[in-house]
Amino acid sequence: EISRSVRGWSNIPFITVPLSRTHGKSFAHRSELKHAKRIVVKLGSAVVTRGDECGLALGRLASIVEQVSMLQNQGREMMIVTSGAVAFGKQRLRHEILLSQSVRQALHSGQNQLKDMAIPVLEARACAAAGQSGLMALYEAMFTQYSICAAQILVTNLDFHDEQKRRNLNGTLHELLRMNIVPIINTNDAVVPPPEPNSDLQGVNVISVKDNDSLAARLAVEMKTDLLIVLSDVEGLFDSPPGSDDAKLIDIFYPGDQQSVTFGTKSRVGMGGMEAKVKAALWALQGGTSVVIANGTHPKISGHVITDIVEGKKVGTFFSEVKPAGPTVEQQAEMARTGGRSLAALQPEQRAEIIYHLADLLTDQREEILQANKKDLEEAENKGRLALPLLKRLSLSTSKLNSLAIGLRQIAASSQDSVGRVLRKTRIAKDLELEQVTVPIGVLLVIFESRPDCLPQVSALAIASGNGLLLKGGKEALHSNQILHHLTQEALSIHGVKDAVQLVRCHSVGRLLSSIFKHVTELNQLSFLPPVRDSKCEYPAACNALETLLIHRDLLRTPIFDQIIDMLRVEQVKVHAGPKFASYLTFSPSEVKSLRTEYGDLECCIEVVDSVQDAIEHIHKYGSSHTDVIITENEKTAEFFLQHLDSACVFWNASTRFSDGYRFGLGAEVGISTSRIHARGPVGIEGLLTTKWLLRGDNHIVSDFSEQGSMKYLHENLPIPQRNTN
Repeated sequence: EISRSVRGWSNIPFITVPLSRTHGKSFAHRSELKHAKRIVVKLGSAVVTRGDECGLALGRLASIVEQVSMLQNQGREMMIVTSGAVAFGKQRLRHEILLSQSVRQALHSGQNQLKDMAIPVLEARACAAAGQSGLMALYEAMFTQYSICAAQILVTNLDFHDEQKRRNLNGTLHELLRMNIVPIINTNDAVVPPPEPNSDLQGVNVISVKDNDSLAARLAVEMKTDLLIVLSDVEGLFDSPPGSDDAKLIDIFYPGDQQSVTFGTKSRVGMGGMEAKVKAALWALQGGTSVVIANGTHPKISGHVITDIVEGKKVGTFFSEVKPAGPTVEQQAEMARTGGRSLAALQPEQRAEIIYHLADLLTDQREEILQANKKDLEEAENKGRLALPLLKRLSLSTSKLNSLAIGLRQIAASSQDSVGRVLRKTRIAKDLELEQVTVPIGVLLVIFESRPDCLPQVSALAIASGNGLLLKGGKEALHSNQILHHLTQEALSIHGVKDAVQLVRCHSVGRLLSSIFKHVTELNQLSFLPPVRDSKCEYPAACNALETLLIHRDLLRTPIFDQIIDMLRVEQVKVHAGPKFASYLTFSPSEVKSLRTEYGDLECCIEVVDSVQDAIEHIHKYGSSHTDVIITENEKTAEFFLQHLDSACVFWNASTRFSDGYRFGLGAEVGISTSRIHARGPVGIEGLLTTKWLLRGDNHIVSDFSEQGSMKYLHENLPIPQRNTN
């Protein structure tokens, strides 16, 4: 009931966003898409239809309509180019044929032999004629839920070639948009003629409408649209057919890159494949419309794919005419990761040798460094953009460079015993030994502004700890950062790991972060449900069981929330609604008596919060300071939670049930108390290291250690081997 009630919301707040743009040139960067005023959303057949290709994907369509309505209510002008009439009509005609055949057979034989009936091949134009009205009726019903009117327009290729018909179509669409009506456009498949040969994509003014991809592109250019969103059943454009081992999603596609792409087969349904989509996208781009091709079928992302694209998030493949001179930020992140792994594989003395060489370069190349820094200082003074204290931070001198060199040599001297150091060694059982050793984090991102001396310092720390490094410096130190980075790469080159340190020149730090954490994000999206189930249902009477579940309000209308509610219902967990959560529901729930209640049974409270800060304040006010968990795909949010929550145990993406002395390897416990551990204050090499656990066994399995098993845990501390640093 909770799931159905929340899903049935029909009121979306009207938000006016500042949208102004002169059409004629497409957006250069994703971040600019938020300024799109007029948007075409193209829904491919695979998006609109179910996997069995018969009938429509109603839940998916409802989500798309909701997103389009949200953008329409923000003051944007939305248009939809849709497939689906043939599939809908095929479903209806099959039903009618089966019904007719069953009646005839019943009259002749008195038996219903439905399973033996043969369904004739259905002609596509007939299916379209039977399905078009039903498809439109469905759209009208869905948009009515958001107080938005929709209008149907059917076109053929001839409507674009006849000048009078083109003007009529253009005028109709403009009038509908003026009245805040969403036009829903489709090819008139009941009468559409074959596409004209040799006229496809020949110049900016000619494109034959042979499928909905070319229709959407033609419409986007005709209507001077800012953005065309093409939704299909793949994540975007890959450099080779999706599903192949080496296929890689292309984040940004530039005109002229076609030779770097190997196209696969067409979609399971519909007229066009990815090659047709790319051709149509490039044609629209040439006409001044930005294009994004993305997945509209993935259950984890389809519920917000359209709004995410408009917000400038990294979704699908973005088509851009502005190609950067150097590597993209995604390529730099990959280079830093690969270079960092090579760096970590070096011997400690080799990493130290790199740092010593960098220290020498700072003094040997002193004049070049100071000359570059002088340019930065002159530009800053001429433009008057820096206050005097910041100018002092920007300034480099001979004494500063000498001090930097001394500091780097100290880092090199102390780095011999950093990576690979054994912190703990434990005999878990006979022939089963565990080691905890220090390892690099992987890739570090350091953002700094008017202090170019940070660059060699941080680089030395990253090198000593075996980490790849992405550096984002301020534009006021451009020339200084460039030469210092060049010298850093020169030092790294002595052992062939030049790419381990990258100087990022992009303006979007958010895009940089998303490229680093993309893999982590994808994993976290798939793993939110098991920790919730385990925390509440595995042993509800335990003191470390879940008692209150806080949900961000943005998740209330998403599949994630529905899956949580469905899981709790299946596990027979009684849900009590907190005051805020109760206000969102359309029925009267069982309101919680106290937000401090510890149920100790298959019961829990659900409450709504507006932010991670709101969640922390709620926990500090009503929680027990025992164990608290955040489930999120956002590392920045998670780290904020981990650092600011004052509880004895604070977890990220893990069950509360791990809060146990035995599971921690501490043996028996008398209780859980508040404690503070790990690095504080200035962070050096140790703060840039994490640990991993190395377990060496002999065909050991967990069931051997159960009450009926033959083995017992020993948890014996073993002496830590001493490393030879000579």
